[in-house]
Amino acid sequence: MISILVVEDEEPIQELIKEYLASLKAKIYQAFSGEEGVEMYKKLFSKGKKPTLVIMDLKLPGIDGVEATKRIMEIDPNAIIYGFTAYFGTDWAKELQKAGARGVIARPVGFDGFRDIVKDILSELSAKP
Repeated sequence: MISILVVEDEEPIQELIKEYLASLKAKIYQAFSGEEGVEMYKKLFSKGKKPTLVIMDLKLPGIDGVEATKRIMEIDPNAIIYGFTAYFGTDWAKELQKAGARGVIARPVGFDGFRDIVKDILSELSAKP
């Protein structure tokens, strides 16, 4: 079962992500702050339900996406995290990758583009032995 943890503080964006990813038949877990995302990852990981993919916003209340990514990577160095942010071309986005994110998806790709990118990421993951 594919599961995706979406760490995004804006409820309308969360709902759009959920709606656009529905066709991928993945279980979507939602977290609305960096701390909540880390706690949810920790809880799922400890129950053997590690998310297949984490979608991380950069700008979050409390700890930001960079710090949340670092903390998730401490729990699970094999976590697969991608940023999804309007700050894609910034030093901040580069920090997200230094923290362990595999890439940053630019928010301006729109939600159709986002779904296609996520679908490609999941296809690559399922192709690996």
